[in-house]
Amino acid sequence: MTIAEILLQDFDTEISNTRRTLERVPENKNNWKCHDKSMPLGRLAMHCATLPMFGYYILEDDGMDMATSKRPHMALEFTTRENALKQLEECSAKCRASLASASDERLSTLWKFSYGEQVISHKPRSQTFREMCFDHLIHHTAQVGVYLRLNDIPVPALYGPSADEQWSA
Repeated sequence: MTIAEILLQDFDTEISNTRRTLERVPENKNNWKCHDKSMPLGRLAMHCATLPMFGYYILEDDGMDMATSKRPHMALEFTTRENALKQLEECSAKCRASLASASDERLSTLWKFSYGEQVISHKPRSQTFREMCFDHLIHHTAQVGVYLRLNDIPVPALYGPSADEQWSA
């Protein structure tokens, strides 16, 4: 198996988990947050929906300096659940296609992520993709799950059963 084939297995699982979570985000609680330091639910949902674009940038660009990047920032304004799911589909399709065509050689090259002189990461592209795309997406999708629970909205079973839903493998 190639590195890309292995990453695609995880990619499909994580995008499915994110989709199932976003399907439950209410349309009337965009500004709800569980703490003053927390991101509002609508913004958090859109961050999850658009995060695969960052994975695409990791795969396509030779590196990224956030201080000078010409890449557009994704709009994080939640309008409707349907729009959030559409954004997830579009961003994940673009990222998946790029990942599917990535060679082991490309995925093994170093990818520098910085903000000006501050180096955030300088690791192999495959590791950066896992950490900055997968782990980041898993983290924020789990946050949405907590927000759902705190609003008495059933939490999907993702890695096993939830208190609301049995898990089927």
